[in-house]
Amino acid sequence: MNVITTITGTTARVTPHGEIDFDTLPLLYAAVDRLPPYVTDLLWDLERTSFTDVAGLRLLFGPAPQSSPHRRTAATRLHDQPLHLLLLAADLFPAAYDISRLIPDTPADLMAPRS
Repeated sequence: MNVITTITGTTARVTPHGEIDFDTLPLLYAAVDRLPPYVTDLLWDLERTSFTDVAGLRLLFGPAPQSSPHRRTAATRLHDQPLHLLLLAADLFPAAYDISRLIPDTPADLMAPRS
């Protein structure tokens, strides 16, 4: 997996290239751990990630690294499979997976509760 990090002001855009799973999770955590302390916003650009398993949920919703407990996290440009996983997790466990703060550019009709 290749990971590109771009910092603009206080925002870091982290773009992984490849699948997110438990084998690649340490590399992604390392990318976050290397961010300078002044970075307050973390944007996961998932345009080059076509698949993620539950490791992606852990990455996006798990506890923040010790160096950045107050960093805001968002995700953008999700492909169908990662988006479907997030929507399913939010539908099944809405208290644990609040995607409204994570993916603000997702159309509201996709985030509406299903009956």
